[in-house]
Amino acid sequence: MKKFAMVAVAAAAMTVGVAHAYTAGTFSNGVVVPNVIHNGLADTTAVGLVNQSGATKAVFWTFFDQDSKHVTDGCFTMTDKDYQPFVWANESGLGLEGQRGYLVFSVGGATCANSTPGTGAIAAHAFQVTTASKDVAYIPVIDGTLTFASGADLKTLGADSLTKVAGAAPVGNLLNMRYYLQDGAKTNIVVWSTGNQKGRHTVDIFDDKQNRKSVNFDLAGEELDWFDPSTIAGRPANFVDGFIEWNTANAATTAGAATTAGLAGSVFSYSVIDAPAFGAVQTVLGFHKAPPAPVCAGEHFGRC
Repeated sequence: MKKFAMVAVAAAAMTVGVAHAYTAGTFSNGVVVPNVIHNGLADTTAVGLVNQSGATKAVFWTFFDQDSKHVTDGCFTMTDKDYQPFVWANESGLGLEGQRGYLVFSVGGATCANSTPGTGAIAAHAFQVTTASKDVAYIPVIDGTLTFASGADLKTLGADSLTKVAGAAPVGNLLNMRYYLQDGAKTNIVVWSTGNQKGRHTVDIFDDKQNRKSVNFDLAGEELDWFDPSTIAGRPANFVDGFIEWNTANAATTAGAATTAGLAGSVFSYSVIDAPAFGAVQTVLGFHKAPPAPVCAGEHFGRC
C-alpha cells in the first residue's frame, strides 16, 4: 500500500460515522491515555491538558501497569482556561524506565484535598516523543465521561475503580485492527480495556485481497497489551497488509479453558506502524462496530 493510501486509512478511522464512535477532543470529567512509557526524556510520553470547566479544578492522575495495578499517582490544580503540560519522564519518579502502563486523569473537587470524583470539563492530547529519531508519534486519548465504581477515591484508584469510558467502544463490538508488514514495515497493536483481557483470543485475519484465516493472538496484560501481529502463529507469509477482526464478546481461553473473568465495559485499540517508506511512525485507530444480529431460525408474529 502506498504512503498516501495509509494516510487515507488513518483519516477514515478518525472520521467514520457509526452508532457508537470513538470520541476525541471533547471535554468531560476525565480522560485515559491508554499507552504510556518512558526511557528518560529522550523517549517519553508527553500529555497536554486544557481546563474549560469555568472554575478551578483539581486533576488527579494515576499510572497503572498493564495488569491495571496502581503504581503511582498525583494531583495538580488547573484554573479555568489553563493549559497543563505533563511529561511522563518528569512526573513518574524513579524506577519506572521501560515500564509500560496507562494514565487516568480525572476531575476531583476545587483542590487536591477533595478526591471524590467530580464534574468538570477537561480534555487532553498525547504524543510519544523520541528525540533520537526526531519523531513525535500521536497517541490517541480516550475521552470520558469516566464512570467509577461506587465509593471510588481518586487518590487510591485500583483495578476495579474505573468501570467504563464513554469514548471507547463497548465490549461486544467487533474490532478491526490494522497491520502492515510489507517491505520491512513493523506493526504493534495496542489493546486497552476496563476488563480482564488476558489470555488467548481466536480471531480472523484478513489480507488486502479479502482472504481470511482463523488464528489466535495472546494478550499477556489484563487491561493493556502491546503485541506484534507478525509473530501470530499460522499467519500466511503473504498476509502483510490487512486487518485482524476480533469479536470482543468472546471470552479468552487459558490452557484450553475459558477464563472466568473477561472484558467488561469498554475496549479500545490502535496500531503503531513503523514503515521505512513513511520516514516516521504512523498511528492508526482500530475500527469498531456492533456485531451482526443473530440469524432467526424461524419467525412467529414478527418475533423469533
